Amino acid sequence: MKRKRVKPILRQRAAELRKNETSTEIVLWKYLRKKRMCGLTFRRQHPIGDFIVDFYCPKIGLVIELDGLVHKTQQERDVERSRLLQAIGCTIIRFENHLVFEQLDLVLGNIRTVCLALSSKG
Repeated sequence: MKRKRVKPILRQRAAELRKNETSTEIVLWKYLRKKRMCGLTFRRQHPIGDFIVDFYCPKIGLVIELDGLVHKTQQERDVERSRLLQAIGCTIIRFENHLVFEQLDLVLGNIRTVCLALSSKG
C-alpha cells in the first residue's frame, strides 16, 4: 500500500486515541506489541486514508477493529469503511469487545491464523 501524507487533524486524533485507550484495546495490545504476534509489527490507532483503525500491521496489510456497544448503531458506516479499506488492499478482521475478555484465546488464535495466511502470500 502506498504511503500518503496523513492530515494533521487525523494524526492529532490518533495520538489522542492512543492516550485514551479502551480496556479492550489495552488487553489486546499486550499480545500485539513488540512483535509478539507472529513476529509482526503492529501499530495502534493508526491513520489509513481518512480513517483511524484500532490496530494495523503494515507488512501484511492487516487491520484489526474492536467493536463496542457504540458500533451496533454504526454498522452501515462500518461496512462502507471496510469496503474502502479493502479497496486499498487491507484485510479487516473485527471482534466484539466482550470476546476479548471472554474468549481471548479464540481471538488471538483467529488473529494468528490470519497473520500466518497473509504472511504466506508474501
